[in-house]
Amino acid sequence: MLMTKEKRPPIRTLRGWAISVLNEAGAIRECEEHGWMQDRADPRARELAIDLACCDAPTGIPPDEAETEVRNVLNSIGDTCPEC
Repeated sequence: MLMTKEKRPPIRTLRGWAISVLNEAGAIRECEEHGWMQDRADPRARELAIDLACCDAPTGIPPDEAETEVRNVLNSIGDTCPEC
């Protein structure tokens, strides 16, 4: 469940949805100079993202599949920008 009453914008892919959940939870950030996603290495934000994934999975996606996708996306993101 979101912290506010606002609805998320429609997302076309499960990966895109997972990225938006991670961003909303504060688990990732964008490099200000190049735009690459970076892992913030914040354990609480990671837990929040996983909780959001389980509780607010996209329509038709089982909660365990949504959680797996969030974990996969998080594991694919480094903590440094490749261009910096």
